[in-house]
Amino acid sequence: MNEKTVLQQKIEDKTAVIGVVGLGYVGLPLAVEKAKAGYHVIGFDVLAHRVDMVNEGVNYIGDVVDSDLKQMIQTGQMRATTDYSLISEVDAVAICVPTPLDLYQQPDTTYVEASGSEIAKYLHPDMLIVLESTTYPGTTEEVLQPILEASGLKVGQDFYLAYSPERVDPGNKEFNTKNTPKVVGGVTEICTKVAASMYRSVLEGEVHEVSSPQIAEMEKILENTFRNINIGLANEMAILCNKMGIDIWEVIDAAKTKPYGFMAFYPGPGLGGHCIPIDPFYLTWKAREYNYHTRLIEVAGEINNEMPSFVVDRAMKILNRYGTALKGAKVAVLGVAYKKDIEDMRESPVLEIVSLLDQYGATIIPVDPHVQSFKAGDKEYETVDLSTEVLETSDLVLLTTDHSAFDYQLIADHAKAIFDTRNAFKGITPIKADYEKL
Repeated sequence: MNEKTVLQQKIEDKTAVIGVVGLGYVGLPLAVEKAKAGYHVIGFDVLAHRVDMVNEGVNYIGDVVDSDLKQMIQTGQMRATTDYSLISEVDAVAICVPTPLDLYQQPDTTYVEASGSEIAKYLHPDMLIVLESTTYPGTTEEVLQPILEASGLKVGQDFYLAYSPERVDPGNKEFNTKNTPKVVGGVTEICTKVAASMYRSVLEGEVHEVSSPQIAEMEKILENTFRNINIGLANEMAILCNKMGIDIWEVIDAAKTKPYGFMAFYPGPGLGGHCIPIDPFYLTWKAREYNYHTRLIEVAGEINNEMPSFVVDRAMKILNRYGTALKGAKVAVLGVAYKKDIEDMRESPVLEIVSLLDQYGATIIPVDPHVQSFKAGDKEYETVDLSTEVLETSDLVLLTTDHSAFDYQLIADHAKAIFDTRNAFKGITPIKADYEKL
């Protein structure tokens, strides 16, 4: 296994051409990093407007530095296309396409299958394919491998196939695509070695090799299920503490003084993002194949999924204290993105909160400096700027995403009533409004 393959040599001397299928939150940062590392990169996407933006050097992903993308395009290190026949020109390709859930909370591998079918048309010997999309254990070998081998080429002999889960945390200022450790598991040992060599040539973080794609697929599910369950615990504790008149945030601050055996997770209005609200359901679906029900995971999911309703119910009770019905009340919803300081609205719980408020007849005033417009339920909304007028004319200010750009002292000075689901007003004094925390 010490002898290098032709592809490994091309990776080492930077003559390999790298393809990235899917230029979203995972694919575009990865493509830019590969180009910065000295490889010629071709990005593939089915969305023509996205391809046009990339080729014009216009960035649309927060974790990509604008100047990096522009420079890679201007120097010719990177280009984007909707023409999948150009797969024939690449030596290695990473698949970074969506893996959503369908209406029945079951994994939808349509995008993976479609990408695999396109790659199979142009698959050639000594080519590497790596699936990065988060999915259930077995996808690489059970779904993608048969599609690719329908070309007549055999994995481990003619081409290399591996799984390496994306680890993207939008807005994280410390860890990004380049410095986050990477896990890689190939269908065969040589598949693992070739895939690992590609990532080591691009990334600064550790590249950890595992024995199979299933190990790599399962570890990704474990990462996000760990967070899902612990956030579910924090949310359940928040509900109980509210009933008992206890400040859950002070409880967590006290608990995290323990230097071992405790990791702080925080409650909130619900889960958002592509991974944490979705990934555990991949596992619960797969577990049924083995006649096993993942009870803890499913219960945590139920708790987290109920948080938007809990938030709206609390908002209703706050308004009732003033003799104001939710129907007809003006509610300023501060923050639409699923986490602070980003524009990402994927699976944002705020969309359900807005939809529920609308169903109850509230007038919603959405405020988010990172989001211009969005759809919740069957309605389109335009966000407005935070202002004294918005605060003073709203019956309730509902803080759902704690963006740094919000002037919390201004809110504290001019709002009538505040319901803070993120403990964003910690340290803000005085708060003249009627103030409640989750």
